[in-house]
Amino acid sequence: MTVAEAIQSAAQRLAADPHLSDTARRDAELLLLHVANISKAALIADPARELAAEQVSAYETAITRRLRHEPIQYITGTQEFFGLTFTVTPAVLIPRPETEHLIETVLERLPHDRPTHIVDVGTGSGAIAIALAVHLPQANITAVDLSPAALDVARSNTRTHGLDARIRFVLSDLLNALSSEPTYGHLDAIVSNPPYVPSFDAPQLHPQVREHEPTQALFAGPDGLDIYRRLIPQAHAALKSGGLLAMEIGHGQRDALTILLSPWKNVCFLDDLQGIPRVVLAIR
Repeated sequence: MTVAEAIQSAAQRLAADPHLSDTARRDAELLLLHVANISKAALIADPARELAAEQVSAYETAITRRLRHEPIQYITGTQEFFGLTFTVTPAVLIPRPETEHLIETVLERLPHDRPTHIVDVGTGSGAIAIALAVHLPQANITAVDLSPAALDVARSNTRTHGLDARIRFVLSDLLNALSSEPTYGHLDAIVSNPPYVPSFDAPQLHPQVREHEPTQALFAGPDGLDIYRRLIPQAHAALKSGGLLAMEIGHGQRDALTILLSPWKNVCFLDDLQGIPRVVLAIR
């Protein structure tokens, strides 16, 4: 079987699923490139390349997993985020382009020329902590998560990017484990992409999200605000005066967060490319 024949057959199978039809051809190509370990340029240059028997078998396994709505990123084990490559597993939320707005906003507001102490709450794969560390060379970052398995993934990504000396990981429910540390009350910034999907919205999510990504990284009570209600007062206690709180938020949560952040200064919301409020900033 040639690579072109394999992709054509797989794309037809994927297109028959209404949840996968929009990305069927792309998914078929991505999985073929992964299994055959070839580039897109090589695929275009030689579509008649024959696949080895073991590659055909591995491709069939990958397509079967995709037909079960498993995300491409879990099948390939990687995801690009903010120009960096991250290992991802079902233990962590897949980093999304929308979260790059959070990184860009924080980088615009924190100094690049002096040491800062940042906490990334709910680090997951470590994508936020690592992206900030790459672009803030004097920053020291504490990344916390409630999931030991997620912290293992984040540590692996940190080693891959050579940032072990500037990022430490702490198993913690939000900021609880940090409350006795000397830096508590003196942090420069707290950054978070917390769970914010209302539990009532679960049936409307794509099956690849609802059935495969970690629920504790997605859902936050009936209105999606449970984590914000806990994190915001904790962050107020942990930050120094003038410290920055930056969080990703969900659709329709602006008004509720405005109330929750009423004791803070300079509260502002930033839209994503679709004009939806995506990031909230507040000053201690």
